[in-house]
Amino acid sequence: MVESDAFHPRTKRAGWQGPVLSLLLFVAVLFTLPGLRTFLLPRQFGRYALLPSSVDSVETHDLNYAKGSANGAAMEERVLFLVPLRDAQAHMDMFFSHMVNLTYPHNLVDLAFLVSDTTDNTLAVLKQKISAIQADKDTKMHFGTVEIFQRDFGQAIGQGFSDRHGFEAQGPRRKLMARARNWLLSAALKPYHSWVYWRDADVEVVPPTILEDLMGHNKDVIVPNVWRPLPDWLGYEQPYDLNSWQESETALELANTLGEDAVIVEGYAEYATWRPHLAYLRDPNGDIHVEMPLDGIGGVSILSRASVFRRGASFPAFSFEKHAETEGFGKMCRRMGFSVVGLPHYTIWHIYEPSSDDLKHMEWMAREEERQRTEKLMQDDRDRNFKLGFEDVNAVWKLQKERLLGVE
Repeated sequence: MVESDAFHPRTKRAGWQGPVLSLLLFVAVLFTLPGLRTFLLPRQFGRYALLPSSVDSVETHDLNYAKGSANGAAMEERVLFLVPLRDAQAHMDMFFSHMVNLTYPHNLVDLAFLVSDTTDNTLAVLKQKISAIQADKDTKMHFGTVEIFQRDFGQAIGQGFSDRHGFEAQGPRRKLMARARNWLLSAALKPYHSWVYWRDADVEVVPPTILEDLMGHNKDVIVPNVWRPLPDWLGYEQPYDLNSWQESETALELANTLGEDAVIVEGYAEYATWRPHLAYLRDPNGDIHVEMPLDGIGGVSILSRASVFRRGASFPAFSFEKHAETEGFGKMCRRMGFSVVGLPHYTIWHIYEPSSDDLKHMEWMAREEERQRTEKLMQDDRDRNFKLGFEDVNAVWKLQKERLLGVE
């Protein structure tokens, strides 16, 4: 049998045949062994290198790019937009009308919702709204990613204004809400997020530029002022969020008298802290860029650098310096050296929710209106009878007398 020199393994090939066969052999080995392919062929995905595999992917992320800058949109920084929901069906139309108008590039905004302890159709309506906006013919309306998480926490406190804002409910409610926030954050936060924005679904009026506006202050944690409209008979408007404040000596002394599990809450006679509140410093004509350093913050609208959470800050589901949830988060961030500020003259508006006292007052007003209407009817009847009783009948009597006397 005669062997060809061209295919003999010990034969040194001349010309182009040797390199070509070597290359073909390398490619065959490369695509046969996933591990070798993963090691040798990294590809770029945005700023992050992806190392593909036939089974799964190994990703490397350079977190130096996820710092969070004052001009996030120009830097193409991704925002994680977090929304906790409970019995929020009635607010979905309003919430998504705000989302449509959001001016921050939608493709850089990732939405994540936590639906918990819900008794209405929040989940179904939420899915409908998301499907509609993500299927919009205008692709600029589409958000980056949308995630919905479901997790019940055994919430026993009602959703009425007085249920949620009653003094006795505050400590347990704040701790439970902190757990919900931490669950949502830990499930949704990705390495490529530069900013985290928390927003309640029941905000009625909010600037569409709010992400850029808050981001522009270049702070680690920042909140706007939050007010709510009122009926005319209650004074037209009122501060809503009293959880954004500066610490006071009175409050520190009070904290020293409380048990380790106690949670101080603002706006209640039981806890007179005499703290300066962001809400009460609002001037409708004031400079919206003015900043106020804060210790505690409210949770209606919070923008935070993602690095704040990566460094270990969280929403305490326990008494941290006698505070929990967002107020505890604010104090924790200050303790860790982060900048925490509020904007006293930059205002967003929460919906009006009548409290039990408001409802009682409205019932009294309805009864009072009915009483006044009934009283007016009775008075009109009395006036009519009085007028008839004292009507001048001289002309009638004169006519009758003339007829009796036969005078024509």
